[in-house]
Amino acid sequence: MKLSKSNTFFTDTNILLSLGLALFLLHMFTNHQYGFHQDELVVLDNANNLDWGFIEYPPLTPFLARIELAFFGLSLVSARTFAALAHSIVLILTGLMARELGGRRITQIMAALAAAIAPIALIQGSLIQYVTFDFLWSVLIAYLVIRLLKSEDPRWWIPVGAAIGLGMMTKYTMVMFVAGLVGGVLLTGARRYLQSPWLWGGVALSLLIFLPNLIWQIQHDFISLEFLSSIHERDVEIGRAEGYLIEQFLFCSNPFAIPLWVAGLIFCFRGEAGKRYRMMGWMYIIPFLIYLVTQGRSYYLAPAYPMLIAAGAVVWQGRIDRLPAQRARAAIRETWAGIVIGAVISGALALPIAPINSPLWAITSEVHDTFTEQIGWHEMIETVAGIYAGLPEHEKARAGILAGENDEAAALNLYGGEYGLPKAISGSDTFWLRGYGDPPPETLIVVGFSQEVYSMFEECGVAGRITNSYDVENDLRNPPNIFVCRGPRLPWPELWNSVKRYS
Repeated sequence: MKLSKSNTFFTDTNILLSLGLALFLLHMFTNHQYGFHQDELVVLDNANNLDWGFIEYPPLTPFLARIELAFFGLSLVSARTFAALAHSIVLILTGLMARELGGRRITQIMAALAAAIAPIALIQGSLIQYVTFDFLWSVLIAYLVIRLLKSEDPRWWIPVGAAIGLGMMTKYTMVMFVAGLVGGVLLTGARRYLQSPWLWGGVALSLLIFLPNLIWQIQHDFISLEFLSSIHERDVEIGRAEGYLIEQFLFCSNPFAIPLWVAGLIFCFRGEAGKRYRMMGWMYIIPFLIYLVTQGRSYYLAPAYPMLIAAGAVVWQGRIDRLPAQRARAAIRETWAGIVIGAVISGALALPIAPINSPLWAITSEVHDTFTEQIGWHEMIETVAGIYAGLPEHEKARAGILAGENDEAAALNLYGGEYGLPKAISGSDTFWLRGYGDPPPETLIVVGFSQEVYSMFEECGVAGRITNSYDVENDLRNPPNIFVCRGPRLPWPELWNSVKRYS
């Protein structure tokens, strides 16, 4: 019997692809509401200064951003295309994981949607950041591991190694996910793969992919380790890790998906399925414990939840199958009602759709600062441009802009050319490596510093203030003053070392 065209289209895979496309379009139609996030500005600036490494992170995300800039130019929607695509692929991979674990069509759809509506996943799908692609590679590794465990075909270690290599070229916390993978091998029957050349081939491939960045780190005395240590110390000091446990339930996964991922974790350690897929459980537990003990940020663990949700959806399917028909229908309705409610709440809080200074904006600003940090960049640049235009003509040729933070310098470099501004310099992160220019500037417009500038220069005066038309408070406005300074008190090499900072 031949299938009709409509039946051929409505395959499980095509439905997952359609859901992924719908999610992609949702991001593309909603991610232009405000401006670039401060972290995005740095990624885009690094995209214009490609290297095999940056102090803040490995090179893959700026490379992807460079492709977007080359093909689409600089705009909110175009620069976030790959991020939206990455989130959509996560949705599809979660559905495929549920299929590999025995889930039928409705189970695959439920798992895919439940994973996609996690607040952190929605936020990351809206921004071009390295955490977005770290999320993707981690979920891809989980999918490949499931294929490995199900098929018992050791050749799957090769794509696993490739995904790990890409992950290491994206974000160094991939090491923690690899620690879970290694622990899963050593603590389960997967130890047998230690004798397989395919596993070691995968290890070799991951190292080969990561090698260019490793060489860059060696050339720069592993400066990223110093950066990561400083950032972690700062995070602990200001309490960014204090919500680690509660945010696993509220932020890293949608609260309405909690029963699914908890069931999925239990699935990995019970029964016949647990014997085969126990490695997945350790891939969650080991990173969870590492981040808990070391006081890591809560969202570092977020990529581990889609695989648990996929497993939990299969557990849910089995329980539904054992219920009487009437109770099964009621349970299905309740589950889908929870997913819909969770999607609406997460979408309202995590998607950039709230009008600025509206009641919804006030709520989202209390929950997270992702949107507030997208406000005011053009106003800041216009203010700096006005100050530069007011400098005496004989000073402009040797004038420069010194920014306290890398995001301020990035914004000025991305858009300052429209106003004829000189390139900004900064002692923050990778900008510090790029130096202060030769010859160094003699007159400086200084942004992002407070009163310490008076001790750094012979002459300084306030020339403007950072404001925005919405009066939104954010990091850009703290400190608010913009100075014009002349005559550094220290030789430039010493001054440069004194302004070095990690942020």
